[in-house]
Amino acid sequence: MASNHITTTWKGDMKLESDNPSGHSLFIDAGEESGGRGDGYRPKALMLSALAGCSGLDVASLIKKMKLDVDDFEIKIDAELTDEHPKYYNKVTVVYHFYGSNLNEKKLQKAVDLSVEKYCGVMEMFRRFAEMDIKTIYHAS
Repeated sequence: MASNHITTTWKGDMKLESDNPSGHSLFIDAGEESGGRGDGYRPKALMLSALAGCSGLDVASLIKKMKLDVDDFEIKIDAELTDEHPKYYNKVTVVYHFYGSNLNEKKLQKAVDLSVEKYCGVMEMFRRFAEMDIKTIYHAS
């Protein structure tokens, strides 16, 4: 069974540094309203970046494999937190935006569907605790 190991080290105040199996590190910090300086990522928002990154890598790979003509794409996520502690995302909307003059909407939707339903493990984790709403928008140039 595959596993990952990370180490997160306190850097003083509310700042942490976390390594990654890729060899890169990132900073996590609270906002000023919570005693931090805002010098890093917020943990819950980082989860949303992980979701977009996981699915985005799937979609990018499928665009390449399917030889699709796409000028650009982006993933925008809006998420609602519960009111009670511990606060967690209970509703998440993921919107895939594709840009180009020759978009094959049917194949691009298949790429999104494969990521959402089969390949993206982070998406599957989110499904365990949040209501997921997935949308795809095409922007012809």
